[in-house]
Amino acid sequence: MGNETRNLWLSIGAALFAVFLIYSYSQEKKKELDKNLGAKKTVVRVKEDIPEMSTIYDTMLETVEVPANYVYPDTVTIPDDIIGHVAAVPLKKGQLIFKNMLFTPGPDTGISLQVAPNKRAVTIPVDEVRGVAKLIRPGDRVDITALVDVGKGQNQRREATMLMQDVPVLATGVSVVNNIPRLLELDASGKNVTQTSLTGDTKYSTVTIEASPKEAQNIIYMLSTSPGNIFLTLRNPNDRMNNLRLPSSTAESLVGQPTLVPMSTPILNTPGIVPRVAPSRPTTKPRFKSL
Repeated sequence: MGNETRNLWLSIGAALFAVFLIYSYSQEKKKELDKNLGAKKTVVRVKEDIPEMSTIYDTMLETVEVPANYVYPDTVTIPDDIIGHVAAVPLKKGQLIFKNMLFTPGPDTGISLQVAPNKRAVTIPVDEVRGVAKLIRPGDRVDITALVDVGKGQNQRREATMLMQDVPVLATGVSVVNNIPRLLELDASGKNVTQTSLTGDTKYSTVTIEASPKEAQNIIYMLSTSPGNIFLTLRNPNDRMNNLRLPSSTAESLVGQPTLVPMSTPILNTPGIVPRVAPSRPTTKPRFKSL
């Protein structure tokens, strides 16, 4: 019995000694790795895919420790430093974030980056009637109809004509298409920042659209002569092909005034109508009295 107990304690001692050797070896390797790789440093990593021009929220970020030797100077290390900023490029899940990947809310996140090359941004004043009850949002697509007076004197008439179709909306008021849901402004002291939410904003009085230079010129002409004669109609975002050239609407077209056909116009080749031909008179030879 004594030998068995002695053998048990020897086995336990050998096991503890082996654990000590493994621990010592791991610590030596850790020191060696720390010497080669350097100390650890906390950095910010993308927790979920973030599209370009999207606002950065805290739920999109996470922190992770990496070797300090692999951390570049512009690597983001504190999540609070970038919350509320805007992604300048698409960010993928698991990617480390660098400062040059972000925009600070301001001119860089404004509307200029949303304007396509060779296009222009032009602003149109709207109200509840001309702006679809102010239900238009950045990113929607609209058609633009204008009321134009044509002719002179007694011949003057008003026509409703389609100026533009399938027009992208870049902004409503100060809410731009990148959907930054807040407006940051300094107070009177210039020290404190006030934040105004723009989500669901219906207090705007202007809509900014994207147009070609010629279309923008036409809009500006209308704004200078009859700014209240421009109306926006909202269209389905998937309706991208139904762009037809519509005839202008006039008072005559609304009441359905018929078009008169001149009486001299023959009615031929009409189904169900047989043209009537006047009967020919019999011809008689002239009679001459014989002398």
